[in-house]
Amino acid sequence: MKDKLLEIFRNILSKRQELKQHEWYDLLETIVLAFILAFIIKSFILQISYIPTGSMIPTLNEREAVLVIRIPYYFREPKRGEIIVFKYPEDPTKEYVKRLIGLPGDTVEIKNGIVYVNGKVLDEPYVKNKSYDNYGPVKVPENSYFVLGDNRPVSVDSRYWGFVPKKNLVGKAVLLLWPPQRIGLVH
Repeated sequence: MKDKLLEIFRNILSKRQELKQHEWYDLLETIVLAFILAFIIKSFILQISYIPTGSMIPTLNEREAVLVIRIPYYFREPKRGEIIVFKYPEDPTKEYVKRLIGLPGDTVEIKNGIVYVNGKVLDEPYVKNKSYDNYGPVKVPENSYFVLGDNRPVSVDSRYWGFVPKKNLVGKAVLLLWPPQRIGLVH
């Protein structure tokens, strides 16, 4: 068995040496390698997401682009206040961008537009447009998250469609890429 594998490996190397004599081979090898690297980066490390609505104004505006890092949530749990990208629970083909408010086990309540997490007022300096609605209290289930848009009057978020399952997390938005005059870290 070992000898057979060695023979196959030698044959592959021999064929590769023969192919390398052709000019087109280097180009083809480079293109294939580029596609493999792009696939790995897009699938496991980075992606660019576009903001489809005004639900995150003023932090993120409609049609802006953010760089999303997928890696952090492979190694740690998301943190309250982070802007996350996730697959929309009602249609996983769509990705949404919202701010993480409630972690598994938290109790979230909104009274006259003020958000309470575990009975304490959540400091939200990023919210400029408040809605004076009431919601909850609700307890965030295990392996789920409660998210809200920063532009509360227009945001369709966990208040309307429920919790984001952990399996739907895509990554953390870290850098605003477009438009050029707004390039910078996302907070």
